[in-house]
Amino acid sequence: MAKNNNGTALFIGAFVGGLVGTVTGLLIAPRSGRETRQILKKSTDALPELVEDLATTLQLHSDSLSETAQRNWQETLDRLRTAIAAGMEAASPTESSPPRNVAEPLPPSSSLEQR
Repeated sequence: MAKNNNGTALFIGAFVGGLVGTVTGLLIAPRSGRETRQILKKSTDALPELVEDLATTLQLHSDSLSETAQRNWQETLDRLRTAIAAGMEAASPTESSPPRNVAEPLPPSSSLEQR
């Protein structure tokens, strides 16, 4: 997930940096005011399309992250269900060994007797 966040941050940073660089270059460029204003107007006219593209890209990234999170969550739930079932099966008494009374003391161990 961190990989997707870094890619999005890089994309946004490159976009903003490019926009700032373009505006700065246009304002410093040795052109007449009229030419510079025309270029800025064209850039401003293209801005809604750029914002729409950025929004679409961000939506795709968020959808991808959402799908990944849901898939990971489902896998975790499946593993948890499997572990719970295995634990319940291991804890259930079998036909070959009768259930032991918890209050009943354990038989002495040979290793404890040697001490």
